[in-house]
Amino acid sequence: MAPSMLLFRGRMFRSFRVSASSSLPPSSTESIRVRFAPSPTGNLHVGGARTALFNYLFARSKGGKFVLRIEDTDLERSTKESEDALLRDLSWLGLDWDEGLFSCSHFYCLSVMELIYRPGVGGIMVPTGSLKETTFTSSMPRNSCNLVMLIAVSAQTRSFSTFFFQTDHFSCIWWAKAVTIVPGAGKDEGDAKLKQLPPVYSGKWANATDMEVQEELEKGTPYTYRFRVPTTGSLTIDDLIRGEVSWSFDTLGDFVIMRSNGQPVYNFCVTVDDAAMAISHVIRSKLSKRHGATSVGQFKEMGFLPQAMVNYLALLGWGDGTENEFFTLDQLVDKFKIERVNKSGAIFDSAKLRWMNGQHLRSLPLEELTKLIGERWKSTGMVVASEGSFIEEAVQLLKDGIDLITDADNALSSLLSYPLYSTLSSLEGKPVLEDKLPEVAANLLTAYDSGDFSSALEEGSAGWQKWVKSFGKSLKRKGKSLMPLRVLLTGKLHGPDMGAGLLLVYKAGRCSVVAPGSGFVTLDERFKMLREIEWESFSKDNPAMESAEAVPVSN
Repeated sequence: MAPSMLLFRGRMFRSFRVSASSSLPPSSTESIRVRFAPSPTGNLHVGGARTALFNYLFARSKGGKFVLRIEDTDLERSTKESEDALLRDLSWLGLDWDEGLFSCSHFYCLSVMELIYRPGVGGIMVPTGSLKETTFTSSMPRNSCNLVMLIAVSAQTRSFSTFFFQTDHFSCIWWAKAVTIVPGAGKDEGDAKLKQLPPVYSGKWANATDMEVQEELEKGTPYTYRFRVPTTGSLTIDDLIRGEVSWSFDTLGDFVIMRSNGQPVYNFCVTVDDAAMAISHVIRSKLSKRHGATSVGQFKEMGFLPQAMVNYLALLGWGDGTENEFFTLDQLVDKFKIERVNKSGAIFDSAKLRWMNGQHLRSLPLEELTKLIGERWKSTGMVVASEGSFIEEAVQLLKDGIDLITDADNALSSLLSYPLYSTLSSLEGKPVLEDKLPEVAANLLTAYDSGDFSSALEEGSAGWQKWVKSFGKSLKRKGKSLMPLRVLLTGKLHGPDMGAGLLLVYKAGRCSVVAPGSGFVTLDERFKMLREIEWESFSKDNPAMESAEAVPVSN
């Protein structure tokens, strides 16, 4: 059957029908097909990751399909490196796709370029389902174009309608140089800006004669293809989140669907591809960021866990109706309902993400957490081995202060360091200095010289507890009044449990697990420094002895 003819604005056009079908009825959850269609022109940003996640959760919660499609319409900026990075980041997040990897330019060739009018062909069935990656090599030279087509997809009725038509003599060609007119032509420009309306095409070439078109072609004037939009009326859709949403046609204008270089624009291709692949729902998201890292890869390098990223991104605009904020990916799939997505845009808060990452990190099995942190310490050159009793005890002691894997470096470095002079020279250290600190230091040196202190550490936690109780009793101190002892032994006012920390420092000095150059100050080195201190140098008039700061001895 030959294609039907359509009279449009006084001209005759051939119309085409493009169909997509599913073997399943629309009511079946398996007919749910969503897609994530990123452009491979850079890294996967958190906003894109959130869009992918919501599509993934919707598909999985409905038993549908999650399709990955690469929209490489920007040929100049699209790169294989960006595409590979996108795939790595999605895999790292655990967002596996059911179908893909597809390229927009491939599908565009299949669903538009190949649909050039041929006598006797009235309709074309575009394949759907588990399609394999295929490269199509069709081309459509700019000066011999026969067909420009846009397909509108109705997710509710699963109908596909042709909105653009085949033309002769380039009557659909409108020139690129006439596209910068603001909305409401003839109205006050300030009023249009005040209404924050986008620029629209003036329509200068919409009704050009064949002669006018031919003259411009002979001059070699660049041109684009535009989608003809009615000048009156509105477009209304039923959004699952926002309800009924309308756009006035006079704010849209005749928009470009093919650039002057012959390449179709993203919004054109993505709509054609959605129809060709029988996409049932389009889910998009908008995300405002505060500052700092913006790409998934950056957050990975900073030490964030994929499960924390997924959990946090899901909570940006969605909740299950309870106070719970901690979800695994499987739990999100089980709880997700598109109706619970907020209408308002979400703001990305790095501090909240960091907190959530700490919750997920500490919820890992201790063996997995120890392996993760031990390998981190070895890779950064802090320790010579990623396993062993020192690593296990250090992770157990320090984990509550670690929100990111990278925090583990500072946590261990702080434990091994001995910034005594800077602590005593600080305003916060002044009360400790004035709390008979020289007296406590003298008694501590006596315990060290007698061997009592070292013997207590050899006995482990029980030995330490017995010694510190006896030491405090001899000075008539206990609890917080033993702060001077913490400062003298650790060089710090704050930190993890003093006894557990000192036992680790003692062990590190004897098992050679700490790598040279890590800033480690052994207990023997610390006592040597205490012996050499001139306490009067910390008087009010001369509080600092920065030149005497500890220099660790190489292992």
